[in-house]
Amino acid sequence: MSAPLITISSDAMMFEAIQVMMGKRVRHLVVKDNYGKIVGVVGANELLEHQKYPLASLMIEINKSETPSEIFGIRDKLPRLIKALIDSGADSKNLTRVIAAVSESILNKLISFALKESGPAPARFVFMLMGSVGRQEQTLKTDQDNAIIFEDVPEESEKEVREYFLNLSKKVCGWLDQAGYDYCIGDVMAQNPKWCQPLSVWKNYFKGWVNSAEPEDLLDTSIFFDFRGGYGDLNLTDELRKYLNEILKGKAVFFLHLAHNSLLFKPPIGFFRNIVVQSTGEHRETFNIKKAMTPIVDFARIYALLNNVEKTNTMERLLQLFEKGVLNRSDYNEISQAYNYLMQMRLRNQAMALKDNKKPDNHINPKRLTHIEGKMLKETLLQISNFQSKLSFDFQGMK
Repeated sequence: MSAPLITISSDAMMFEAIQVMMGKRVRHLVVKDNYGKIVGVVGANELLEHQKYPLASLMIEINKSETPSEIFGIRDKLPRLIKALIDSGADSKNLTRVIAAVSESILNKLISFALKESGPAPARFVFMLMGSVGRQEQTLKTDQDNAIIFEDVPEESEKEVREYFLNLSKKVCGWLDQAGYDYCIGDVMAQNPKWCQPLSVWKNYFKGWVNSAEPEDLLDTSIFFDFRGGYGDLNLTDELRKYLNEILKGKAVFFLHLAHNSLLFKPPIGFFRNIVVQSTGEHRETFNIKKAMTPIVDFARIYALLNNVEKTNTMERLLQLFEKGVLNRSDYNEISQAYNYLMQMRLRNQAMALKDNKKPDNHINPKRLTHIEGKMLKETLLQISNFQSKLSFDFQGMK
């Protein structure tokens, strides 16, 4: 047998097991339940029988690629797969897991190519993911939100080390753009010197954000609080997370500011329960479903940070908040169902756009929904308003 044993969660999907097995070069995986108990073993022969399925084939194609150019066209195959999964009844959680797994496989492969070209890294580092990528909630329209943390090195060698990682990042970010992951409009990418820094600088960044004097100072930094390690030494992101948890203690004003910013985003529902749409411009008669979902994402982030929930995925945050007793069963069911419904609608809209050879976006025309879809959408948006009321009540007067 091979040692140490490589384990995988019983909740994992088959393609994830194939990915782990290929990455670790083992022929068996030990399966554990949510409590860490061993519940079985799965072997290569069982899993590789499923290579004929589109998702497994896609992952294998990524893993077997030998040059960046071989990667660039692979993501184009993803929309058809997502459309098929939607038609078969897959829920939004599994859909986003599939999209995230494909994007992370592409990222890992491209970083391995960059390291091969650049030579061994001069220090421990981690390629950090933030925003929707950090939350594993990418859709078929997504851009890059990434950064690099490298270990603190002697002052005399820091410039040289930073230059290495900046050059590495330029290759990776450029290849990601060619692979279909657009450059970030706000330039929140590892190739930006501001976001390619040693661990001590990152700690100072978060210290500054947590101690910000005004809510406006946090408007453009909320995505950083969804960070997680993507490739490299995950101990660096673990240390940063531990530091963040420590400095958040007793910072009531910080949470008040986050809540204030979240309440600026109102769901597009009018006084008479009508869906509010844009009246002019390119997206006339539509509403932005991504913005409509923002209050749920913010809600989960704020309560997660307040209650030391280290998960970054919105649904996983909500589940842990329920398990900790922060949310009761009724509230948990309502907000998670609202999030699932909106994400499902968002992904379906994007998949249909690609099928019609259109560029996917986040704009939905309510007039094109069925009567039942429209009614459910209105009820869902009203639920978001209710949870914003809870947020306002819980944080009102915090000082």
